[in-house]
Amino acid sequence: MFLDILVAMLWSISPFGEAKLGLPYALLNDINIYLAFVLCFFANVMVFPVMTFFLDVVNRYLLKWYHYKKAAIFVGRRAKSGAGKNVEKYGFWGLMFFVLLPIPGTGVYAGTIASYLFGMEKKKAFLANTIGIFISCLIVWVTTVIAIGGFN
Repeated sequence: MFLDILVAMLWSISPFGEAKLGLPYALLNDINIYLAFVLCFFANVMVFPVMTFFLDVVNRYLLKWYHYKKAAIFVGRRAKSGAGKNVEKYGFWGLMFFVLLPIPGTGVYAGTIASYLFGMEKKKAFLANTIGIFISCLIVWVTTVIAIGGFN
């Protein structure tokens, strides 16, 4: 069970699935439905401070290298094009809505990058990302619980 919880949390912090993959993994491996929600949610929330540190400190140093800079510009453009219209027009609410969509490419990683690129205040960006993650987790959690047999 501990290994399943650890894997679910690792999926929840992974940019390849976030809690959209961690929650179903935990629930399909018979982890308590409430424990799975809380752990996957908090694991996904922890991405924001790590990404913020990376963007503020590490990114500035790595931009000196051509190949990294080229990749960073590509990722930045993708995040800006995906969330740009919402964040630019609606600010906090646009970012929150972008992050809450439980579809690939709209999670906390893209939301953090978009808030960084648009110069959003970190406290507001954190709150928007956290609320978005919570709603996204709620959607995935309820859908998965219902799909595997309900709230027994």
